[in-house]
Amino acid sequence: MAQFKRVKRNINGVLLLDKPLGFSSNQALQKVKWLFQAAKAGHTGTLDPLATGLLPICLGEATKFAQYVTDADKTYIATVKFGETTTTGDAEGEVLARHPVDFDLKKLAAVCDAFVGEISQVPPMYSALKFEGKALYEYAREGVDIERQARLVTITSIQMDSFANEIAVLTVSCSKGTYIRTLAEDIGHQLGCGAHLIGLRRTETAGYIIEDAITLEALELLVKETPVEKLAKLILPMDSAIAYLPKLVLNADAAHYLMLGQAVWQSGLIPEGELRLYDDKNQFLGLGVLQEDGKIAPKRLMRDPNTVQNKG
Repeated sequence: MAQFKRVKRNINGVLLLDKPLGFSSNQALQKVKWLFQAAKAGHTGTLDPLATGLLPICLGEATKFAQYVTDADKTYIATVKFGETTTTGDAEGEVLARHPVDFDLKKLAAVCDAFVGEISQVPPMYSALKFEGKALYEYAREGVDIERQARLVTITSIQMDSFANEIAVLTVSCSKGTYIRTLAEDIGHQLGCGAHLIGLRRTETAGYIIEDAITLEALELLVKETPVEKLAKLILPMDSAIAYLPKLVLNADAAHYLMLGQAVWQSGLIPEGELRLYDDKNQFLGLGVLQEDGKIAPKRLMRDPNTVQNKG
């Protein structure tokens, strides 16, 4: 019997996925890539299998800007259980110790406030960070403890949503690289009773919000009922991934030479640093940067600006 290969399609843009429980970020990515028959795709920051929530998937040319989403600040809803510590810092691990919980809401709020700002964090052993080419969690499973260097992260805010029966729900806004498991453990340590994470949901990153995301289950049903080529309405434009950068519209000549890989002049006051670049028809060209000599140099350009935009 003849076997038919799925035709891979050049889809360009960003899909906001609500990652389900139990899926790794890569498993979710591969599922989306398969459903859309996309030739190229990449995710924008790992969520553990026990975590759910916002996972922007960059398709096609949008993968050129995936790192900008990965590097953006993020917001999580964290569910923390006090009085128990575990081997992994979350509900997957075995309980190491139990302690009585005798603090009040005022004390919890004060301790949380103390973690707002730039703090030093030691990455957990049960993490995907690499040491000599091997993930730390692999060493941890073998009973080997690797010395980790503390690093600075920024906690923008910690909001107390609820606290009852030794369980607190916190909304945490933070910089990239922040381990919420470690934050939960550190808060528990300061309170003298220990803590671990029992739930984590990412709700915001790079200006994207969870309310605009689609679940994997809903996406699968939609793909069954709708031809893939008509699902463009789910795909956000690529420039949404760098929407926080200043926008600059180039004249026709400047746009032409920029797309040839040349640094160009543009009249007017130009913001310093990286820029979202467009032609005089408001077609997204890519990313550029203002040089010291006043010229705008290309940094990441679209392969074909006339075809990359997906519009629903």
